[in-house]
Amino acid sequence: MDEFLIASNVALWAGLLLLAGLVYALARQVGALFERVAPAGALMVNEVLQPGDPAPEITVETLNGAALTLGGEPESGAWPRATLIFFLAPDCPVCKTLLPVLRSVTKSESWVDIVLASDGGAAAEHAAYVAEQGIGGFPYVLSESLGRSYGVGKLPYAVLIDERGRIASLGLVNSREHLESLFEAKERQAPSIQHYMQQQADGALYEADQQDGQRHADDAYYEAEVPAGGTQT
Repeated sequence: MDEFLIASNVALWAGLLLLAGLVYALARQVGALFERVAPAGALMVNEVLQPGDPAPEITVETLNGAALTLGGEPESGAWPRATLIFFLAPDCPVCKTLLPVLRSVTKSESWVDIVLASDGGAAAEHAAYVAEQGIGGFPYVLSESLGRSYGVGKLPYAVLIDERGRIASLGLVNSREHLESLFEAKERQAPSIQHYMQQQADGALYEADQQDGQRHADDAYYEAEVPAGGTQT
């Protein structure tokens, strides 16, 4: 009986160790896969502005009648927070799906202010949309010139202006991942997350080429110094 209990305990511990090894191996594979698959960032389609450009300074009026100035170079050298302008329309279904994401951003990202912008329709229609979607906490502006100045062609579109009054990142945003890629690009000081990933890939390729070149140089040196079948003198 004792031998049976001992054998069963040994088998149990062996099974647990095997399971732990499998979980560890799986975790490594998932990590490797994540590194290989580049994240899908916002599509940077804009014929007017590029990251690094000064953000056009425009004063607009919100639905509440308040004047709001967007863009421009801060007199003090830096604005207290960055600004995300999210261009949307009441009849844009994808825009509507991203509104909860914007509400989440206001709670988790204290460094950025969010402004909602649209360029068409009656003010009453937009006021009803704001009430229906529960987005009254965001400044909401109606301005066709704002969209033109920032090169907006399709919706939903977002422009992130950094604290220096310059375009940090911009692009079409069809998902939460696209929106967050604008923040990631700003943090990594890259025009877009795709550009950053390409830089990383190019850097890794360059390093691999350098190492390969060094190996070839070492092999050539060894072959020159050591004759075939001989020893180095």
